[in-house]
Amino acid sequence: MIFLLYCCKMYSGICLDFPDLSGTGFSEMEHTAKVVSHGPSGLLQSDELYDYVLTTSVYPREAEILKELRDAIANHPQSYMATAPDGGQFMALLLKLLNAKKTIEVGVFTGYSLLLTALTIPHDGKIIAIDVDREAYEIGLPFIKKANVEHKVNFVESQGLPVLDKLLENQENESSFDFAFVDADRANLKNYHERLLRLVRVGGVIMYDNTLWGGTVTLADLSAVHPMRQFAWKDTIEFNKMIAGDPRVDISQVALGDGMTICRRIC
Repeated sequence: MIFLLYCCKMYSGICLDFPDLSGTGFSEMEHTAKVVSHGPSGLLQSDELYDYVLTTSVYPREAEILKELRDAIANHPQSYMATAPDGGQFMALLLKLLNAKKTIEVGVFTGYSLLLTALTIPHDGKIIAIDVDREAYEIGLPFIKKANVEHKVNFVESQGLPVLDKLLENQENESSFDFAFVDADRANLKNYHERLLRLVRVGGVIMYDNTLWGGTVTLADLSAVHPMRQFAWKDTIEFNKMIAGDPRVDISQVALGDGMTICRRIC
């Protein structure tokens, strides 16, 4: 059961200045879903290398219904907010390694990561999906229905913290989730972390997206950060420092998509 708790991937209504994703030059390839990489994509040393990863290892194994959803949102003005397919592939592998059945996702948008999770967990698995933007969620809902996994999804239209707090009012929910995925407002990452550590079981995993923030975390001064990245730059750096020093979790930060941090609860 994944708990999608993204309190709107619009980040308080601010649209990030990501590169245009059209015109990738892969139109003749067997896998017709549009390539995510164009311009500075991902955090690898070149677009060509990133596209190599996608076309060699990711797209050939991506479920057709996920390709269809990516195609459907390719022209959405905030399509860049969808989970990167390479990050999604990694998430699916973690879900399988954990034998995850009950998950939380913080941040739904159009539902790529939600659909991926629903496809991965067992038939009787459950996902709590939280987002303030029902309209974006409903873009992906037909694909969830087409895949016959809607019964696994409990979508909650809400800010994230109130829903987490409500879950914690019932002691049976504590340490009951196997996995959580967070792609939400940077300012509340620490608050999400504290609550999810109580909801996810020992040995379970919490996965945070966008933790390298376009590579800007290496910059020493806010003035050097692109204006559209400035609003969450400090929060991202502070969160990374906090996670690095948290003795309650094992961690690994990986350069997938915009950076992902995987936390395994150990106590």
